[in-house]
Amino acid sequence: MPADDRLEKDMRLLALVLKPAIIATVALFLSVLWMLKDQKDKTRPLLVFALALNLFFGFLLTIFMGREGGLLPWKYDRVLFAMDGALGVSAAAIARPLQGFCRIPLAVIYQLMVPMMICWFLVTRYRNTRGSVVLAYIAELVAGPLMYAILPACGPIYAFGAQWLHPQQVQAGLMRLAAMPNAFPSLHIGTAFVFVLFAPGRAWRALALAFLACTGLATLSTGEHYVIDLVAGLAFGSFAACVGYRKFRSALLYLGVVLAWSLAVRFAYPFLIAHAGLLRLCAALTVALAAMAGLKQWRAAAMDTPEPAAVAG
Repeated sequence: MPADDRLEKDMRLLALVLKPAIIATVALFLSVLWMLKDQKDKTRPLLVFALALNLFFGFLLTIFMGREGGLLPWKYDRVLFAMDGALGVSAAAIARPLQGFCRIPLAVIYQLMVPMMICWFLVTRYRNTRGSVVLAYIAELVAGPLMYAILPACGPIYAFGAQWLHPQQVQAGLMRLAAMPNAFPSLHIGTAFVFVLFAPGRAWRALALAFLACTGLATLSTGEHYVIDLVAGLAFGSFAACVGYRKFRSALLYLGVVLAWSLAVRFAYPFLIAHAGLLRLCAALTVALAAMAGLKQWRAAAMDTPEPAAVAG
């Protein structure tokens, strides 16, 4: 069997095994066993409830977004493609070198959101008393579909088919596409950034940053997102984390940034594409704003960490 055919077969098998519904079901079953093992731990039922809610909500979300895709048949994928061109970087250019051996581990990383959500719940449940990572997830799940309705788009692999890695130059504009909107902003990047903002120590921060970088590459290599999606996704993750920390004014600020991006891309994309310098400046400011949110949260976490007791002489 040729190497390319074998890789494609492995990818199909991997996609079947790593379906989010399958992962969530297995995680729910294991969490129930874990809960029954120590019934005195009051936080364990919360995890089981959150996983059950995630599984049920995921089912409802698929139905809702399927209807949303039918009600919003005109998608902005060609606009987002052109926006990447104005930024000077395209998803396809980043994805092409990653289609060999790297494709399988990146596909695994792309499907690891539910296990990582569980991991971060367990990591933060005793170490972070000021914030609720579960509340941050809920904010993402509620606000995400609304953002997708404002700027419906599906991703390069859905818009350009088998040729998404070598798409021809297209004119920015709407395209009719029968698929669920699931691109702008990137919820994968948003969730990965929530991990960064909830990381309780240096080691966990390093792991969260590595996962954020790999998630960015994974979303691009699989053809699920455009580069501009990731920029807005960082602001969206900042919004969700602020909700988790109950900093609702800051959450509204970051949500306003995401909303401003969505409305600007939808109604002013000819201007933004024609003025690439302004587009790049806005993207850089958004990334800088997210970085400042991370540094601010890490400083706050350091101040909350109790100093070690002095040793009596």
